[in-house]
Formats: sequence, structure tokens, C-alpha cells
Amino acid sequence: MGKFLRALLFGLIGAGLVHVAVVLLVPYYSDRNAWSRISDYGEDWAFHPVVRQATQETVPLALDPLFEAVACRFDITDLPAHITGLGTAPYWSISVYNRQGENIYSINDRTAIADQLDLVVARPLQMIELNKTKPVSAANSVLIEADMDEGFVVVRGFVPDQSWKAQVDAFLKSANCSPLL
Repeated sequence: MGKFLRALLFGLIGAGLVHVAVVLLVPYYSDRNAWSRISDYGEDWAFHPVVRQATQETVPLALDPLFEAVACRFDITDLPAHITGLGTAPYWSISVYNRQGENIYSINDRTAIADQLDLVVARPLQMIELNKTKPVSAANSVLIEADMDEGFVVVRGFVPDQSWKAQVDAFLKSANCSPLL
């Protein structure tokens, strides 16, 4: 009886480890992850509205009903990404993700410099160069060092009621995603 219980215990532990490994590997092997969903919206280096879906199983794009969002894919292999926005919203946040959908960095209007959407995402060597000779266009930017080649950002704006919708939409439409020159 002891051998049977030991075998059963090892079998359950092994099955649990296999289950955890499979769950953790799903984002890497899924063809409908956040990266592919954003690529369906349009070209890189441009913000596109995030479309709500009936099932929101992809965490980075799952939206609260009181939020509107736009997303932009970028490739920082050659040049850093510069994300900016004009205007205000009752509350906004931006999250930077790598290609696998892992959150690299998040910031909101309460923690941004002067409540403005202005950040630069750069690779480590690009960041060294930026710190040496900071361009005027990035003088007040939040600098984010990310060890990746491709990624995406999602900007979310809070719409507490319909009277704010036009202002939040204008803020999200002003968002710009471009290489830092």
C-alpha cells in the first residue's frame, strides 16, 4: 500500500509540474497572442484603437468598460521609440510590453513628468548614447531601458461618463509613436 501511495504522489506532482510548464509556455506558442492581435489593427509605428472582443483572454488588451485604449507596435533594433501625447484626460496610463506580452514598464499621469505623455523606449546601448547626447525632442521624456528588439505600448484613457468621451478620444488620437531621430 505504501508503494502505491508513493507512486500516486509522484504521479500527481509530475502531472502538476507538466501542467504548470504547459500553462507558462502557452504565450510563447500561441498564434493569437497580444502581439498578433495588435498586428491585425494595422502597421507598426502608428497607434490603432484597441477593439473590444467578447472574450478578453489576452491580459494586456483586456479593457475595463470605462477605459478606451490605443496600441502601437514598434521595433527598436535601430532607433529608440518615442511615444508622446497632447492634452489631458481624467486619468491615463501607458504600459510597455515585449513581444511575448510581458509588461516591461508602466506609468500614469500621476507619476509622469508634468502629467504629460512623453517617454522613450531604448535598448541598453541606445540608452548609453541617449544619456551622452540627449536630443532636444527627448529633453523631458521618461527614459525606459528595455532589453528587447520589438514591443508594443498600450495607452489607456479613463472615461468616467459620456461627457468626458470627446476629451479622452482627442487625447488618445493625439498619441504619437515614432522612432526617436
